[in-house]
Formats: sequence, C-alpha cells, structure tokens
Amino acid sequence: MSSSRRFTSTDLIMLGVVLIWGLNFTIVKFALRGLSPLAFNTLRFGVATIVLLTIMRLAGESLWLKRQDVLPVILLGFGGHTLYQALFINGMALTTPAVAALLMATSPLFVAIYGTLLGLERSRPIVIIGIILSFIGMLLLIVGGQKEIGLRSGALLGDLLILLAAMMWAGYTVGGKPLLGRYSPLKLNALTMIPGTLLLAAISTPQLAAQDWQAVSAGAWVAWAYSTAFAVVVAYVLWYTSVQRVGGARTAIYSNLTPVVATLVSWLLTGERLTPLQMVGAAVVIAGILLARRGRSA
Repeated sequence: MSSSRRFTSTDLIMLGVVLIWGLNFTIVKFALRGLSPLAFNTLRFGVATIVLLTIMRLAGESLWLKRQDVLPVILLGFGGHTLYQALFINGMALTTPAVAALLMATSPLFVAIYGTLLGLERSRPIVIIGIILSFIGMLLLIVGGQKEIGLRSGALLGDLLILLAAMMWAGYTVGGKPLLGRYSPLKLNALTMIPGTLLLAAISTPQLAAQDWQAVSAGAWVAWAYSTAFAVVVAYVLWYTSVQRVGGARTAIYSNLTPVVATLVSWLLTGERLTPLQMVGAAVVIAGILLARRGRSA
C-alpha cells in the first residue's frame, strides 16, 4: 500500500474518532446528571473491557504477552485508563463540554514533547508548525467563548483536571507506540484495560456504594451505552490503529478537531452559539491539521 493511500485511510479513521469523541463530551455531561463520575466510568470500562476481550478472542488473538512487556502494559493501563479516566470524568463533572474538549486538544503538544524526550519520534518542522498553529486556533476558540470559562473554584478545578487528563492521554499515546510493533491495536487496548479497569474499580468503590441506581434515568443509560460502545471500544481501537500506522504526533494532531465538533454539538443540542472569533479559531485549527498532515514523522 502506498504512503498516500495509507495516509488517506488513516485520515478517515481519525475523522471518525473525532466525530465520536466530539459527540461524547455532551453525551457524558448528560449521563453525569444521574450517575456519579467514577460509578459511570467503572461501569463503562468494565463492560468495554469484557467486549474488547471477547472481540479479541473471536479474532483469534491470544492473551499471551512477552515477559518484558507485562510491566509496561500494566503501567500503560494505569496511566491511560485509571488515571486518565479518573481525571477526565471528574473534570467533566465540574466544567463544560466545550471547555473540556478545548483543553483535551492540548494533547498533541504533550505527545510531541514526550516523543522527542524519549527518542520515539522525530517530527519534521512542518508537523511542529501545524501543531502550534492548531494550538493557536484552540486558544482563539477559548477566547471566543469566554463565557464558558470562569475562575469559579469548581470550574477552575475541573479545567485543571481535564488538562492533566490531556497529559495522561498523550502519555498513553506515546507509551503504546513501541508495543504496537509487537501487538495489534485491538490486543494492546484490551490487555491494558484489564489492569486499568481493576484499579479504576478499586478507587471507585465509595461512589459505587453511594450511587442511587433507581434514580438513573433511561436517557442517562442510553448516554452511558453510547459512551461505552463508541467512545471507548470503537474509538480506542481506531486511535491506536492510527498510532501504529503513522505515529503518535500525526495521530494526536486530529484531537484539535474534536473541540470544533464538540462546540458544534453543544450549539445544536443546547443552543449555545458560536461567536465570530470561535469560527476563526475553528478555521485555524483545521488549517493546522492540513499543514501537519503533509509532514512525516521520522
């Protein structure tokens, strides 16, 4: 398969992930009206882990790991599932979908930093310029929606948690790249979710015990089902498929499109209107992605 054809298919894969995750911010916020944050995520990842393991076995994949990969898989599961999800879901409970999506869009910057420091990837200047340009677009989106960002203690804490989650997701992206040389995206996601979900369940015990299950609406369960099936099972596998093909830096650049989708979804479902400056920011983000996709990770 030629480089251009492979890039085109990966392009489509990541656009699908962007759409799934762009919708997920608003959907998760709705689900959290009836489910506590950690109870929501423990149920979500518990079911997703079982589904991924089942699909993996049906695809003929084994549970076997090389001995030297056992600890890295455990650490990857802890960082990419336990810590990331705990930070993300608690941040989502305190901030808004649009702001959360914008802050998560900083992950490409951390991917580039981690990859360079660890010597796993080297991006050409055009890729770096594209990331910076996309980051500028993200800032324009934030400034254009100042009403979404306040210095209230709860909102500020939520923003900080989401930013930390973006750093953890970047670590999960970069950390998984070496293992993807030996394991399929499906297998690596499934196996990292085993320790990640177990640890997540352990820290979620108080919220699970306190959850009023009878108070959860049917709509909240539908939102939970979408977030489980698409935002975790489908999107995670597609994400690592892209990392395996073109590397973490070029994959992560697409996360800058997620806040554009998330803002549009919030506008359509809640009536929140895009300001002119936000529209400019969205255009700059897209321009950055188009520029970065011309680069090649070495």
